[in-house]
Amino acid sequence: MDAQRRVAIEEELAVNTYTVDGDESHLRVKSMDICRACADHPCIQICPAAVYEWEEQRLIVCYQGCLECGACRFACPHDNIEWEYPRGGFGVSIKT
Repeated sequence: MDAQRRVAIEEELAVNTYTVDGDESHLRVKSMDICRACADHPCIQICPAAVYEWEEQRLIVCYQGCLECGACRFACPHDNIEWEYPRGGFGVSIKT
């Protein structure tokens, strides 16, 4: 192993900037009933930015911190997440 400093994922995410497009989310749950019937909520498990939370029989979507990877829509076995990129100039800006 070389002498490079290892950085925790939280430190990497902290340097990103997010420009929120008002109150308009680019993520939408199509049916909350489908989410309630889902046993393991893979969208919560796969999201690297912890955008999804299960609270009081409801899927909470905190889109403001989304990394725009799209993993949630592929992980949902019910095709219950509508995902699109935010309008130009909005969303995440990854700093390297």
